[in-house]
Amino acid sequence: MNQYFRSAILLLCSIPLLASAAVRIVTGPTPIRDGDARARGDITVVNQKLAFALAIESPVPYGVPRGALVDIAAVTKGKIGRDRAVFADFIPNNWSAWPNTYQKIDIVERGPQQVVIRTMRDWGKVVITTTYTLKDGADRVEISTTMRNDGDAALPGLLSGLTYWPKGGFLFGVPGASEHGPAPDALAHRMVAYDADWSVALHAAYFNDVEYGSKDLYQRHSLAPGESRQFDGWLQVGSSGDLAPVMRAEIERDGLPSGEVRGTVRGLDGKPVQQAVLVLEKAGKPYGWTLAPNGSYSMQLPLGDYQIYATAKGYSQTTPQSLTVASGQPVTQDFSQLQGPGTIHFDVKNARSLPLDARIVISQGQQPVVEFLGKKTFFTELDRKGKADVSLAPGAYVFTVSSGGGFLNEAVQLPVQVHAGVQQRAEVVLKSFAEPSARRWFAADLHHHADQAEAVTPPADLARAQLAAGLDLLFVSDHDTMINLPALATIASRRKLPFIGSMELSASWAHFNAYPLKAGQKLAIDMSTATVDQIFAEARRLGATTIQVNHPFIPYGYFASLDAKVAPGGFNGAFNVVEINASTPGDDVKVLQKLWQYWNEGHPYYLSGGTDVHDVWNDVSGRVRTFAHVEGKLTPASYSAAVKAGHSYVSAEPLIYPDTVFGTRLAKRPPTLGFDLQALAGIKKVELIGGGVVAASLSFDDFPRSRRVDFMPTDNAAWYALIVEDKDGHKAYSNPVWIGQQP
Repeated sequence: MNQYFRSAILLLCSIPLLASAAVRIVTGPTPIRDGDARARGDITVVNQKLAFALAIESPVPYGVPRGALVDIAAVTKGKIGRDRAVFADFIPNNWSAWPNTYQKIDIVERGPQQVVIRTMRDWGKVVITTTYTLKDGADRVEISTTMRNDGDAALPGLLSGLTYWPKGGFLFGVPGASEHGPAPDALAHRMVAYDADWSVALHAAYFNDVEYGSKDLYQRHSLAPGESRQFDGWLQVGSSGDLAPVMRAEIERDGLPSGEVRGTVRGLDGKPVQQAVLVLEKAGKPYGWTLAPNGSYSMQLPLGDYQIYATAKGYSQTTPQSLTVASGQPVTQDFSQLQGPGTIHFDVKNARSLPLDARIVISQGQQPVVEFLGKKTFFTELDRKGKADVSLAPGAYVFTVSSGGGFLNEAVQLPVQVHAGVQQRAEVVLKSFAEPSARRWFAADLHHHADQAEAVTPPADLARAQLAAGLDLLFVSDHDTMINLPALATIASRRKLPFIGSMELSASWAHFNAYPLKAGQKLAIDMSTATVDQIFAEARRLGATTIQVNHPFIPYGYFASLDAKVAPGGFNGAFNVVEINASTPGDDVKVLQKLWQYWNEGHPYYLSGGTDVHDVWNDVSGRVRTFAHVEGKLTPASYSAAVKAGHSYVSAEPLIYPDTVFGTRLAKRPPTLGFDLQALAGIKKVELIGGGVVAASLSFDDFPRSRRVDFMPTDNAAWYALIVEDKDGHKAYSNPVWIGQQP
């Protein structure tokens, strides 16, 4: 244990709990429900409104250095609630909090009026000092971080700032900003994680760039030698999904002139609508909302022009009304005539009247901004295959109903008029397009999360999403845990298909999937300090036959970290496959070129593919998948072995059936290499890659859905692979067919 931790623990353990204190410190395992700060030396700070915990001894998710805030919860009527944070911390440069060699913890004030804790750590030659302040009666933790460059070199192009990754719930990103990149059009300086019964807002007035859907609020800046830069923010906690306190706090923080808006919400019967929600738009963008628990509401807003409408769970939305908030008298805006929900009973089948697992998406129609009011994506049930009962607000809808993603069946656009209080049936028949499994090509999404860390998909819903995608095996890879393996193994057994258990080993400098793994095991290494050698050894100890390098070129990808010389242990060649990740399509070429380089050197590292889905309702399972050729019984072991051996390809929709299975080594150069191809959108282009360059190419102006292609390998390349592109730009990338003896 670090000497600074030891001294901090001894100091903290000597502090008595002050039962009558307005703000107090608790040492040891946190009293926050489901909290992750569970070690003897961890610190929890509590007042009348909230509690938060710092991981002094406990590991921090994603291999982030210790000292981060890992738990936060509302306190209601003296009772500490459930943890709503995976972690919140200061990131010095876009997920590069390493190298880190020390942490210092100092209790500056111990209450009862306020608790102030100061942490200090290094990042290379930069000293990062963060102060956490919780005051008596406050609903927010004040966070102030200073970066000081003690080195001799200037640090240009940094992305630094506070980050908050929520545990569960929904995310309302910075209003007016995109999900990543510069945010010049931001309408506010906060993001909010929430559900019906809680909210946590990260306020950060300094930011000019957002990443990961606003979970990271960065400032793009440089840091000269000797220069310091300060970043101030708040984490504000609420016991409901009402954003009125968040907007009021922003007014207070920025000193904005404001006014009051108030009114009532009534239904068709003239009675107040219980649990109504008033949604605000500004400059045509969602800005915030407030709740009207008994049909009445009041909120403070910055002066300006807005649009406002009323809704409730399962209710219609009223026509948006223009709203001008000016200084002086409060503005009254009442709403009436809200209509309650109707129900659709979906029945999805194929032309032979066999039920299909399906994904049902609202393509047109009411999609609530406030996500606890209703979803836009639905799945058929596990135990009633092809059936789904959906309750929706009245109105005109168009649903996209699909089974097998864009790979196996043609999707259907289904218009439906939903009427208040009316139940109706919708029978959907999907036309079959392809059946790769009949030719022994089986698909899995080899990077998919359930409900651990920041992921929000319970195991049963992960199974429903993957079944609706037409995948032949279930797969899960949560960060640093195998807790969901038993539940998914049970579901897979019930539905009679194989299940590959995995885990995403998540260091701060690289992520790796290890599979197949069996339930009942636990990670036995510290991911915040583990080297690549230790990580790979742990994967093998757990029984993994296949190690996958995930998103290798993102800032915390293994290859990016190797290039930056920040991967502890450097290069270790004991991995097996490298991922094409659906979330980083811009890196596909980098991954291919890296693999082609390995193949030219004779190294049998192969392609794999997955989506990295954390939320099946807002992302699409299996939109990138790995097809592996398996002879004999399909099992987790046989599929993983086929992937490891390169008997596979990665696709975002085109299908490939090679005459010679990928990964095969041919003793002599064949006269032709033949492939049967399919693509629901139509085939646009096919390229034969030989030795890392295009050896032959075919384009199709008529975009056929099925095509046989034969190429003559006329050059002397040691391997050949295929790239197929469909009309919509979706691609499939194959592993190589080797030519000649292994060097």
